[in-house]
Amino acid sequence: MAAYIVFTREKMRNREDYERYREKARPAAAGHPLKPLALYGRHEVLEGPAIEGAVILEFPTIEAAKAYYHSPAYQEAVRHRFLGADYRVFIVEGV
Repeated sequence: MAAYIVFTREKMRNREDYERYREKARPAAAGHPLKPLALYGRHEVLEGPAIEGAVILEFPTIEAAKAYYHSPAYQEAVRHRFLGADYRVFIVEGV
């Protein structure tokens, strides 16, 4: 069953570190079965606090999504995201 990692950027804190994250995150996707469904497109918050942007990545299974997130290449990238911006990230299984 398909699974989705949803990233919501809540606040940019350091653009330089965030740019390092972006540079490292793109190649970290190599070899992982992911399909980008939304990449910081136009959005409107209907409930809850404002966000600056969102990304939705589709994977064939929750296990594949976790394998991507916990991969050494993505973990090398994500440490820069932690320094650069505040995010909420979760995995949800599709129907």
